[in-house]
Amino acid sequence: MKTPVPAAMPREFHYRVGAPVRGEVPGAHRSLRGGGGQEFRAHAPLVDAPDPRRLDLHASLRDPFGRWLVRLNRERRAVPVVLALDLSASMGFTGERRRLDVVADFAASLAWSASRNGDSFAAVGADEAVRPEWLLPATRARAAGVPLAQALRGFVPTGRDASGLRLAPQHLGTRRALVFLVSDFHWSDALLAEVLDAFALHDVVPVVVWDRLEYTLGDGAGLATLADPERGTRRTVWWRAALRERWAGAARERREALRRVFAARRLRPLHIDGAFDADAVTWHFLQ
Repeated sequence: MKTPVPAAMPREFHYRVGAPVRGEVPGAHRSLRGGGGQEFRAHAPLVDAPDPRRLDLHASLRDPFGRWLVRLNRERRAVPVVLALDLSASMGFTGERRRLDVVADFAASLAWSASRNGDSFAAVGADEAVRPEWLLPATRARAAGVPLAQALRGFVPTGRDASGLRLAPQHLGTRRALVFLVSDFHWSDALLAEVLDAFALHDVVPVVVWDRLEYTLGDGAGLATLADPERGTRRTVWWRAALRERWAGAARERREALRRVFAARRLRPLHIDGAFDADAVTWHFLQ
């Protein structure tokens, strides 16, 4: 039975991996395998690569050693694509938009884009532990992201932190995957380092999902209630110009701190500030 395709398709975006991939399934990514691909890689003597169909007469005539040369092409292969989700309570923040609704839009587009590339798509979600109900085994079904996105839109997170993501790589299999690690990254520095180290064998794209209202609260002075959803605490403060500037400065400092941590591991974060934009994701990979 064919998987039903929804009437309104998610927006597709284009991604790429940094290094050639390994694998047996044809796909859209450069691989380490040579053979019947379209991308020229090198010439080799016929005795080392005995395939007369790929004989290059022009190159053979120019060879100073008089060898028969064949063309070696690079094949394109598929890569496993994984969505690793932070499901802690802070992901339930609602500002200009509900954060998990933005994540749902991203998840649906990622699954659709993976299927269009011939890649498999899998998902794993965690708060203090990896949640079995948020484990999606690798699939190439076109509509795999639709039920996942629907579940995210109706989910109310209550976890105190995202420490379970340290164990998420155990559910990814042995092949090197392209992992989109989605969170607000309001974590301790120690937890951030542990999670990134746990994913060290994979190509990781940190996806930082923030909302403008996390760090702003109007222009005037007045009382404001600040809430920490993961600790379950609330605090009332007098919102004034000096505090507003400190709050905005804290956002800039946190963004720069994340940049340094990611840069130390040669990772380039994808920032989603507000609504999800598929074209902005494509541009991120083209830079």
